[in-house]
Amino acid sequence: MSEKKMSSSRKHQLKSLMLSIAKGLLEEEEREREVERTRYMDENCPSLSMPRSMQELQELCREIHHKIDVIDEERYDLEMKVIKTNKEIDDLKIKVQDLMGKFKKPVLRKVRMSADAMLKALLGSKHTVNLDLRANLKQVKKEVKEEELRDVGDWRKNIEDKSGMDGRKKMFEAEA
Repeated sequence: MSEKKMSSSRKHQLKSLMLSIAKGLLEEEEREREVERTRYMDENCPSLSMPRSMQELQELCREIHHKIDVIDEERYDLEMKVIKTNKEIDDLKIKVQDLMGKFKKPVLRKVRMSADAMLKALLGSKHTVNLDLRANLKQVKKEVKEEELRDVGDWRKNIEDKSGMDGRKKMFEAEA
């Protein structure tokens, strides 16, 4: 217990001291903001002097319209810049999701496509060779073995011969 505990009065005193310092800093920042605001308004918005004649009033309106046009152009440019950067941010977010593997793959539909159509889709107009995959297959001829095709005879005749008691007697006699 190398740390010494502070008394509650000492904690309260330090807390009130920190709050008073923070309050002073906030008031100073507010004064600086106000000075900055007035300086900006003096630079960009000169004081308005109301013209006395109709000609001066029209000239003032033209100047104001021109300033409005310039500001609208700047606003439009900034909006387009924001939209472009937002699109870039979205693209980068998608790339990050792809790299992290959290991207859910959509369910793909089965598409029946021949090898020629697939190559044409992948290679575009460069693909001119027709692939006939069956032509490349090796032809195999089946050899019929005589052993497998033994003469069984008429199965109905065999059944009739073995049916009844006579057939059973013949079976036993043939085995013996």
